[in-house]
Amino acid sequence: MKATPPPPGAAKRRRGPRVAVLALVFCSLLVPLAFLFDRSQSGGYVSTDERHRQAGQLEVVLPSFHHVEKTDGDGTVNGLMQYTPKKMPKGNSGELQKHKQTDRHTSRVNTKPKVLPTPKTDPSETVKELTRGTREVSEERKRRDKGTNTDEVENAKTCQLEFGSYCLWSREHKVVMKDSIVKRLKDQLFVARSYYPSIAKLEGEEELTRVIKQNIQDHERVLSVSTVDADLPSFINKKMDQMEQTIAKAKSCTVDCHNVDRKLRQILDMTEDEAHFHMKQSAFLYNLGAQTLPKSHHCLSMRLTLEYFKSSSLDSDDSSTRKFNAANGRHYVVLSKNILAASVVINSTVSSSKDSKSIIFHILTDAQNFYAMKYWFDKKSYRKSAVHVINFEDIIKEKLTKFSVRHLYLSEEFRVLVRSTEQPAGKTRMDYLSFFSHSHFFIPEMFKDLKKVVVLDDDVVVQRDLSFLWNLDMGDNVNGAIEICGLRLGQVRNLLGGTTFDAKSCAWMSGINVINLDKWRKHKVTENYLLILKKVVMKDETSLRTAAFPLSLLSFQHLIYPLDERLILSGLGYDYAIDEEVARSSAVLHYNGNMKPWLELGIPSYRKYWKRFLTREDKFMDECNVNP
Repeated sequence: MKATPPPPGAAKRRRGPRVAVLALVFCSLLVPLAFLFDRSQSGGYVSTDERHRQAGQLEVVLPSFHHVEKTDGDGTVNGLMQYTPKKMPKGNSGELQKHKQTDRHTSRVNTKPKVLPTPKTDPSETVKELTRGTREVSEERKRRDKGTNTDEVENAKTCQLEFGSYCLWSREHKVVMKDSIVKRLKDQLFVARSYYPSIAKLEGEEELTRVIKQNIQDHERVLSVSTVDADLPSFINKKMDQMEQTIAKAKSCTVDCHNVDRKLRQILDMTEDEAHFHMKQSAFLYNLGAQTLPKSHHCLSMRLTLEYFKSSSLDSDDSSTRKFNAANGRHYVVLSKNILAASVVINSTVSSSKDSKSIIFHILTDAQNFYAMKYWFDKKSYRKSAVHVINFEDIIKEKLTKFSVRHLYLSEEFRVLVRSTEQPAGKTRMDYLSFFSHSHFFIPEMFKDLKKVVVLDDDVVVQRDLSFLWNLDMGDNVNGAIEICGLRLGQVRNLLGGTTFDAKSCAWMSGINVINLDKWRKHKVTENYLLILKKVVMKDETSLRTAAFPLSLLSFQHLIYPLDERLILSGLGYDYAIDEEVARSSAVLHYNGNMKPWLELGIPSYRKYWKRFLTREDKFMDECNVNP
């Protein structure tokens, strides 16, 4: 009987559903891949206006990490870049800004599955192959776990390049996992996952495949709700025994070792990616905590502002004004937006002074914190010293209209990663250097009646009498500062533009600076600063604050009087290795770095020096739950 041929359009109609099914399968494969790529490409920085220093923070590190690099030798820095602050997307506070992830694995295996027939090899050859594969994995694991000195240096260097002082903080707060049963469960799960694809391809092993899959699901379900041994269910030992027996059966089967090895490497790569992702999340939260003023501090500022307007006028009388401008007084200038930080600076300076009667403090703050600061310092007494709170932004707006910088900027901190070129191991040292901001260059214009002032950062603690600073003969120099000759202008020539400079001139730090205002005016430092500022390309506030690095170095070139480096101990905001005996005996402590003493991130062993001078008996601090 002759078969009837199908109608002409039947083949096309049958082909349509097939194409649709294939398209659905392809989309189902793309969805989990997109999810994995989305997880592996997240990270970023968020800056807030409340933590003033961190937005202007730079790193002298590798250009590929959006920073620049400095060496101890004759090397030069290639460029100066900065983390661009970005806001978190609305509606999802946990999402980090996405960035292009570099390939951290030197050898990636192809993850595309390949179906192989059941291998028919000699058992002795299989044993040799297994032994060779195990030896390779064992050697690789030993190299990763134990490592060499070079690997440790490179790992520490890479971590500091990407995350800065977070690496130091995380190392100090590392929690060692002591839950052995959970660790064993995870190990079993990894081994079962590595064997499952190979067993599933074997003919006649359908039951073993089903059992492995069931055990994997059981382990995943337990680990999803249990992170420590105490959370594990009572039947977990039975589940572990079942998994152990199942793995033993899987190992007894003849499988392609390359498939198992490839799957193990895939799991290892995925685990490393996940660990790196969580490290980025942790670093993000660390920087958010370092850049944001605590909520209790905001509460204190708002309560004090409210009390200022509720109380009677607290404006200074004429006699106080005359005292603030007394030529024979010892004038200290502090730029701050933090009430408690400024209070500790004043209290520690007065407490350490032999004669507080002649001490006068000038607190420069912004409009937002002016009334809170004024109410606080007018109500508090610091022995016989005087405290003058000044609204910096009002002064600039009303009297110094020729200056384009209208807002108050505090000392800018720059993270510098110094690499030694003299040692083959490439020894690395990370420092935080602080420089004058744009606001510091207006001090001579604001205090025209004064001849000399001492400028203090608001993250310092004074432990010795500083009266000897007023007797220094600085000659024709303007700025008495601590010099940092590990960083010279010649090493950062590419950051200084086309301005003429001395390549051998040393960098210097803010923190405590003796300023001869007469010499400042004589050398026209502010005018030179404004001329250099015009040459700087400023696209936004970030680039403006970045310019503080070259401007501070160039404006005071050949005008620095080197103070004794033993006067101030720096690094208490990032360096865990400072000896406590040295800290106790230092005249001034400088908490430069991310871990400020008023934050919970502050290094506990150093915070006690700061808390010693903190005012405690205050009802507003109690009501706002200020617990430094």
